[in-house]
Amino acid sequence: MSPFKDLKLALEVLNQEGTYSEGDTVIGTLSFSLKSDTKVKSISVKAKGDANVHWTEGIGEDEETYSAHERYFKIKEYLVAKSPGGTVLPQGAHNINFTLKIPQGGMPSSFKGKNGKIVYMVEAKISRSWRWPSSVTTEIKFDSKSFPPIHQAMHPLNGSVDKELGTFSKGQLQMTASVSRGVCFPGETLSAYARICNSSSKNVKPKFSLHMKTVYRASGNTETSDKVIFKMVGDPITPRSEVTVPCEVKIPVDAVYTLHNCQIISVEYYLKVYLDVSFAFDPEVVFPLLVVPSNLVHAQLNEEVGHI
Repeated sequence: MSPFKDLKLALEVLNQEGTYSEGDTVIGTLSFSLKSDTKVKSISVKAKGDANVHWTEGIGEDEETYSAHERYFKIKEYLVAKSPGGTVLPQGAHNINFTLKIPQGGMPSSFKGKNGKIVYMVEAKISRSWRWPSSVTTEIKFDSKSFPPIHQAMHPLNGSVDKELGTFSKGQLQMTASVSRGVCFPGETLSAYARICNSSSKNVKPKFSLHMKTVYRASGNTETSDKVIFKMVGDPITPRSEVTVPCEVKIPVDAVYTLHNCQIISVEYYLKVYLDVSFAFDPEVVFPLLVVPSNLVHAQLNEEVGHI
């Protein structure tokens, strides 16, 4: 039975979001109580960041399993150093403060998905001779400071498509689409529209869908997940008519940031504007979107206002 009671890790909060980034210092306290004097071999604390992916394809004899790992950093400090004879800790309550400096570098944000995750954590371990170590772990939320340049994506995106319908419904479809910006943040709403000229003999239905595309990579293979996180369906557009359809695209509050700086996991977003046409391929316009922290968008907006 372990003599260490109420073994806990407490970390200071650096900001309202409770997140950490490159270059931040993790400030914490390891606390526990002892019913009697206890000899320890060492007490250490470490912080680390890792990415892992794992998935299986096929069944039976054709089943193949793919996995990959990527480590971003591992830092370790001794709170009670190793010594030949060990160190005796007195009975009672103990509170040991520590600091760990997260290194600089473009490390990816925390992420958890179906086939992989990126996890950052702090772990304290108390080692004793001829005993299993006692340990406690707490996960920290890591928000990367590393994102692609967003200034070019701050402007409206436009696109168009034409489609000639065939045997079952003669005529042409033309669509011009636009979205207010190519960059956004969780909880934001972007304005989009589609201008449709339906010169065909069929009803068509305009649709807007926001997709989150996650790609897992291992051993030269990929596993892809494409999830619709917002969708709007407009009213049918009758033959021989021209209509402009607006759409307020809501970015989910819990949307993860665009993930571009991990070798084995990537997350991308795109807005698809398309026309649902029966018995025909749907004409579509696709806009890539960057989802980044709100402070990056606001800073860029303020910078652009300052240049006016």
